[in-house]
Amino acid sequence: MPKPELILGDDGLTRCGWGASDPEYRRYHDDEWGRPQRDPVRLFEKLCLEGFQAGLAWITILKRRAAFREVFHGFDAALVAEMTEADVERLLGDARIIRHRGKIEATIQNARATLELDHPIDQLIWGFAPVTPRPRPRSFGEVPAVTPESTAMSAELRRRGFRFVGPTTMYALMQACGLVDDHLAGCFRAASGRSAA
Repeated sequence: MPKPELILGDDGLTRCGWGASDPEYRRYHDDEWGRPQRDPVRLFEKLCLEGFQAGLAWITILKRRAAFREVFHGFDAALVAEMTEADVERLLGDARIIRHRGKIEATIQNARATLELDHPIDQLIWGFAPVTPRPRPRSFGEVPAVTPESTAMSAELRRRGFRFVGPTTMYALMQACGLVDDHLAGCFRAASGRSAA
């Protein structure tokens, strides 16, 4: 049975259906998802966590985010870039995070790539924000998985040495960090006028 597109919460607020399915999702939906994020550390964190999420439900990542922040030095790119093969092996034994060698190694590589950028990561990522916002979606079926902007961002990040940054993953990053606002029409966040456009 399909999940409802919008759900009326016990607090009287109507939310995107996914944002009402779990207390952690609800907090994330209400306070983070779709809000413009320009802090370089938080953008680097989201880029890495979206890579970890590939193939998994986002709630799996949210419930492990504190542990991810701990083991990856608060996503300080300079500290993550110094991590070694010994750190990779240690993290592969840490059940508090997603124990995937490729994703752990990609996080370290992405930190190194971040440090090699010729301009800050926030400028790079926000350079792919759509110039013209799409009409607000009325259903999940109207929300794309990939856009020309996410495809271009993916290609540029790959060119610069980033990994686990495919076009679908980068569109999820764009949604999460407010480059696009995909709260459904009828969601209280959509009505709040807090659009990234």
